[in-house]
Amino acid sequence: MKIVLSIITLSMLIASGFAQTIEKQDPVIKQMVDEVSSQNIEKTIRKLVSFQTRHTLSDTTSTKTGIGAARNWIKSEFENYSKASGGRLKVEFDTFTQTAGGRVPNPTIMKNVVATLPGTDPNDNRIFIISGHYDSRATDVMDAKSFAPGANDDASGTATSMELARVMSKQRFNATLVFVAMVGEEQGLNGATNLAKKAKDLGWNVAGMITNDIVGNTYGMETDLKDNRSVRVFSEGVPAGETQQQAGLRMSTGLENDEPARQFARYMKEIGERYVDQLEVKLIYRRDRYLRGGDHTPFSQQGFAAIRVTEMNENFERQHQNVRNENGIDYGDTPDFVDYNYVQKVARMNLSTLANLALAPLEPVNPGVVTSGLTNKTSLKWETPKGEKPAGYYVVMRETTSPVWERKLYTSDTKANLNYSKDNYFFGIQSVDAEGHESIVVIPKPVK
Repeated sequence: MKIVLSIITLSMLIASGFAQTIEKQDPVIKQMVDEVSSQNIEKTIRKLVSFQTRHTLSDTTSTKTGIGAARNWIKSEFENYSKASGGRLKVEFDTFTQTAGGRVPNPTIMKNVVATLPGTDPNDNRIFIISGHYDSRATDVMDAKSFAPGANDDASGTATSMELARVMSKQRFNATLVFVAMVGEEQGLNGATNLAKKAKDLGWNVAGMITNDIVGNTYGMETDLKDNRSVRVFSEGVPAGETQQQAGLRMSTGLENDEPARQFARYMKEIGERYVDQLEVKLIYRRDRYLRGGDHTPFSQQGFAAIRVTEMNENFERQHQNVRNENGIDYGDTPDFVDYNYVQKVARMNLSTLANLALAPLEPVNPGVVTSGLTNKTSLKWETPKGEKPAGYYVVMRETTSPVWERKLYTSDTKANLNYSKDNYFFGIQSVDAEGHESIVVIPKPVK
């Protein structure tokens, strides 16, 4: 059963070359989504908590406690997934020496744990990265000895990355998927900074990066709000590396909300809600929470489209706290307070987004809005991407005040003439294959 109900028939029926679309779930993606297990996620989180502390500066020699034991266990789990994938999942430590400074008093060897599933299309060099950070902390960020379970912050995100590696490594995708357990987030985004710089230096085409950080709590004690149906996705507006020329174009076209990270976040909302019941993806138009940061930040700074996934209501009595009971209140980030069915939802949202993207054709090339004359209509044109030719394209549009794309029109052509003014609407274009997997939306630039 095709996801888009008879793309060929639609293109034949609509004389103008356009059709409003009907999206359906890909049964292969749906099967992967269903395979994501709350029991596996809970098992992973409780195992990570069992190392007592995963503080970045904690013991690296013990087999039972500390950051060393934790990273070795994560690597062994990735290696088990690799065996199930027939060895296609490549597992390694991304090892580096963090220089002294800030929250790292002495030069320290640190290790991200990385599992890479290579894409199968030689013409597709896209890389999608999903991460959680496996280090933890107590109240004092420099305390490397105290019990620091870090069940929600961020064993929940690490378990999400690991569960996706377990499920997705059994399948094949056009693009490359990289599953990461990051180190040193609490000490200053050390692991993410190293990996982002490495990606930039090696010329990786990182088409999207997701960090899942604090995705396991559904109850906010301070506000007395319980919400297991909503999740926040943070995305930056203006990229950190924007040039003066790019800034001028952005201001003259009003595209403050249409940079790559925003498109990635919109894509996650559309596809995540397509596959996961009882989940509303809340788009937050900030790079991160107020005055705060996460492991996606270094990737944003290197010019990649990077977004952060976080629960709706953080519980600060349990975040960055020594474990204790004080005045009848339980403090500390322990596993009994994690909502594992909620983490499962979040993981399923991540999986559906990445699977749909990694199976999709490459995005349209050189998209443009024709500006050779003044008109209340809009003419768009683009070129066919390299590699396997898409079955067709979607032209998407929305009102300037809308956070999401409101209409999606199918065409088999590489141009479109619309009876809607570019002054009053935003437009985008995405490729789609015969099974309905959509590329990321690209925004057309002014052309003559």
